[in-house]
Amino acid sequence: MARLFLQQLIKDSIDFLQELCPVDGYFLAFSGGKDSIVMKQITKDSGVKFDAHYSITSADPPELVAFIKQYHPEVSMDYPGTTMWKLIPNKLMPPTRLVRYCCQVLKEGGGENRIVLLGNKKTDSRKRNNQEKIRVCSKNGKVTLAPLYNWNDEDIWEYIKYRNLPYCSLYDEGYKRLGCIGCPMAGAKQMHREFERWPKYKQAYLRAFGRMLEERKKKNKPTEWQTPEEAMEWWLT
Repeated sequence: MARLFLQQLIKDSIDFLQELCPVDGYFLAFSGGKDSIVMKQITKDSGVKFDAHYSITSADPPELVAFIKQYHPEVSMDYPGTTMWKLIPNKLMPPTRLVRYCCQVLKEGGGENRIVLLGNKKTDSRKRNNQEKIRVCSKNGKVTLAPLYNWNDEDIWEYIKYRNLPYCSLYDEGYKRLGCIGCPMAGAKQMHREFERWPKYKQAYLRAFGRMLEERKKKNKPTEWQTPEEAMEWWLT
């Protein structure tokens, strides 16, 4: 039996989903991470109509994609129309913590004119702590809801154990977040670790940085990087 506080969190999330459910159902933005699998199970238990979507970025951890295909085969695997390797030359710079164009293009494009469910929690970051549980995105007619807003990581893991939900094996290897390989939001230490585990992705970034430098040269853009390796070193520090 789950502790009383967790039971109340579950009830509050389900009530929230049932109260606001649209006629066409929810668009559930699914990442395959711990918050997403709880969000999906809570939504399923609420009995509301929804369809779940995972956006392929081309920098996805192979273990994560395999986990989704095995345990969540009904999740739609959506392709955003471009890849990380095309975006970097097009944007003329690597993605950074402050310039997160990759998330905007590769992860956040789905769900136009829909009510979108996110697994965001206010404890995830200072920015999310200042966000609302319901947000209206006037740019594309999207409304985003965060039914897990008042949960924390301890609640998430307790629920996963309580419901015996399968989760991606990368968590058991010490990974705290499962985003794109090389995501700068994970920090330099994590980026180094990921590139050691998945060296082919590091080579893919280096090739993209090479094309980025070529594009900068064509457009007469000044740069402090002369080689892809210099761009990579700057990016990792």
